[in-house]
Parts: sequence; structure tokens; C-alpha cells
Amino acid sequence: MTEVTREVFGHLPQKGGGGAVEKFLLKSDSVKVEIISLGCIITALETKGRDGKLSDIVLGFDRLEGYVNKHPYFGATIGRVANRIGNGKFTVEGKEYQLALNNPPNCLHGGNKGFDKVLWTPEVLLNGIRFSRTSPDGEEGYPGELKVWVTYTLDGGELAINYRAQSSSTTPVSLTNHAYFNLAGQGSHDIYNHMVSIEADSYLPVDDTLIPTGEVAAVQDTAFDLRKPVELGRHMQKFQLPGFDHNFCLEQSEARRYCARAHHPPSGRTMEVYTTQPGIQFYTGNFLDGSLEGKGGSVYPKHSAFCLETQNWPDAVNKPHFPSALLWPGEEYNHTTWLKFTAA
Repeated sequence: MTEVTREVFGHLPQKGGGGAVEKFLLKSDSVKVEIISLGCIITALETKGRDGKLSDIVLGFDRLEGYVNKHPYFGATIGRVANRIGNGKFTVEGKEYQLALNNPPNCLHGGNKGFDKVLWTPEVLLNGIRFSRTSPDGEEGYPGELKVWVTYTLDGGELAINYRAQSSSTTPVSLTNHAYFNLAGQGSHDIYNHMVSIEADSYLPVDDTLIPTGEVAAVQDTAFDLRKPVELGRHMQKFQLPGFDHNFCLEQSEARRYCARAHHPPSGRTMEVYTTQPGIQFYTGNFLDGSLEGKGGSVYPKHSAFCLETQNWPDAVNKPHFPSALLWPGEEYNHTTWLKFTAA
């Protein structure tokens, strides 16, 4: 059984339009998840270690103010298009669209005011919560009115996130969640002792602005071969890697499939990721710099968390040989990602 409760988390500043932000608690016998109606943000995720004790394993803030101020997308739903679009430009049906260059020279995570920065309408379900909103035609420069639903459901140790969208005009869509994990517990200094594996035979090399070059490269005999578990710190040292911020190419299938695993040996916590998406962005918190005060007064230095963001391949709208990022009128975007938490 999953218990679902709700409370007011805070109020948005009047100058931004105001509005009450609610917090929803999803609770099973082994997992507790807190999600707010601003950006469908996961603000807390508690899972049990080997010792049976719960720890909060996602980065974030104690109060709404932290999420209203600039932050690196902690726990947020990202849209209309996750990741980067090269030069913030794309062409659909012969018309060029220019987006905000909020990560110069590119557009990142939907633009200046993406899906992470807006209030969603909540609907409580038996075992979870569904958020919905309508993104107006032209919002952040994107074509078409887009209706979007993001649904979180908790079943025992498994959290499912389903994304659905319908558009009035052809538009690129790629939705993800940007939770930052540390299985030792949020506020722990680094992720170097985590064991990570990703079920991918290829990855996307990037240029110096983190846009894929267009090459789909084999992971074999490279630092990106994570098909067998590696200890992150040792692996990054061995290959002199400053960190990961790369898309790994998954098997193309609409069915649920296993794609990644992270394990923290000292606590026994394990997270497995399953998805219907064609890609997963593995990011090791390279831009965290310890400047933000997180939950319980924690600071979050570089490499103090990792993200496993299931999504379409970055800049797919400008790369015809990548999986299509376009949603056509009359069709439905429908993807699900499952996070399975265990301890051993």
C-alpha cells in the first residue's frame, strides 16, 4: 500500500504571479518521496540502507525559497526539451525557431523559464500524484500548444515517472527528471565510492560546449564502457576524466528495459533504472561548487551527486540520424522511467 498525503509547502512571490505550492508525500513500507507542485520537483527521497534505516538520497532545499532562486535543476521535471539544443535553433516544417541562449551559445533544459519553474496542477491518485499543465503556443519560443501530464506512482521500492504530452503543432519534446542522487545520503561529500554501470554499447561524444558532435561512438576500450560496474572515483582517476556529462545510447525499444545501476557498498543502497527512452544522460555534478546551502545546512561540492536522466538524445532536433524528437499533432508522447530501490 502507498499512502499519499498533501500539505502547503509555501507561496510563490507575488511579482512572479504568486500561487500556493503544495507538497505531496508518497510513502510505502520502504520508500518515502516528497514532490512539490512547482516544477514537479522531487524534494526528498528516503530509502532504506542495509541497516533498515531511512536516508534522504537526493539533493535539494528545506524551503521553497531555494527552489525559486537559481539552482542547478535539483529534482525538477525538465521540458519542453531536456538537455542542450545547439545555438538554441531548430527548423520544423521549413520554419526556423530561435530559443533563449540560457547556456551560451546553446539553449539548456527548455530555456529561461522551463517546465521546472512553473506551477503545475496536481491530482491525487490512489498510489501517487499526477501533475498537468498546458504550455502555450510560443512559450520559450517553441511551436504549438502542448498539454503535459507527469505522473509519479510508488509501488513498494519502485518509483515510476510517466510523461505524456499532446501538441497542436509539430514540436520537439523530450522530458526528464533532474534528481541529483547520493546513495550515501544527501550532504555526503562525494560519490567516488559508488559503483555504477550503464547498459549501453555506444555514447555521444560532445564538443567543448557539450553539444553532441553527431558521432555515435562505441564504448568498447574507452572510459565510457560502463557495461560492467566501475568504482567512480577510481575510474575517473584512471582515465583522467573531469567527470561525466554524456548521453549513453540505449537499445531502441518502446518496452520497459533495464539501463543503469548505482550501488553504494558501505550502506548497501542500490538504485536500478528502467526506461522506455532512447537515451540516458549520466552527469556527475561537475558544475556543483559548494556555494548553495542545501537541506539541513548541507553544502554540495563538485562530484557530490550524480544524475541518471532518461531522455531523447541531446540536440536530436538538429541531428536527422538521432531518434526523432518531434511530436506531431494527433500523436501522443508517452514515456516512463522506473527507479527501483533495494538494499543488500
